[in-house]
Amino acid sequence: MTTLILTLSCHDRIGIVAAVGNAIAAQGGNIVESGQYTDRESGRFFMRICCEVADEVGYASFREGFAGVAREYEMAWALHDTAVKPRVLIMVSKQGHCLNDLLYRHSTGLLPMELTSIVSNHETFRVRAEQEGVPFHHLSVTPDNKAAQEQKLLELIDEQRVDLVILARYMQILSDDLSARLSGKVINIHHSFLPSFKGARPYHQAYQRGVKLIGATAHYVTADLDEGPIIEQDVQRVDHAMTADTMASIGRDTECRVLARAVRLQLEHRVLLDGKRTVVFE
Repeated sequence: MTTLILTLSCHDRIGIVAAVGNAIAAQGGNIVESGQYTDRESGRFFMRICCEVADEVGYASFREGFAGVAREYEMAWALHDTAVKPRVLIMVSKQGHCLNDLLYRHSTGLLPMELTSIVSNHETFRVRAEQEGVPFHHLSVTPDNKAAQEQKLLELIDEQRVDLVILARYMQILSDDLSARLSGKVINIHHSFLPSFKGARPYHQAYQRGVKLIGATAHYVTADLDEGPIIEQDVQRVDHAMTADTMASIGRDTECRVLARAVRLQLEHRVLLDGKRTVVFE
């Protein structure tokens, strides 16, 4: 059997679920997981279905068979074969906690992805990449060469047929042009103090203010810095007895968990864009 994941959105109207179900049944498909949601404000309907079809039907034939329903309901839709793992490129700077966590989850099969390479503006993690057998690319970024280095990054993404870019504490701001060209394909992680504690040592700034909650946010990258559609968030309580370094450690752990969950949701095609929001089918 071939396992397929179908995601779609369209203007809400009567008969969508029946039409989708009938189209799957007409090709001998069996639905094994289904989620749906209607945004009452926008009037759009969202759906994610995982179904099994016979190998002789497969991806191409199913896609062709479903196209008629998609046209009738003017759907924005995508079809994915779960046997084909998304191709992922990770970007990192000098903080390696999120990178190491992703590498572990990848090596143990917890993240269904094909890791194509690691890109960094520093040499810090070259040896770590080599230990994992993952190609490493050093693209040093300065104000003078930023545009040229972003062009090299785009070339790498094209050559490696990358489906998803993960900014695992990559401490460079992507240009508006690059963010637009990679729209919906880049996930970033940061602490949830923004905009309260910007700049260096945010956890130490938070400690000085007596913060009681530490959080992290994973979101899509857009031209609006750190304001892209949110995929996942979490918080951890802290108290006055903790040192600034302890709070920073808790913050790093939270960032790892949140980023890993967001990446898994993306790899499993559970995230659909709804304007500036996301619909996430857990």
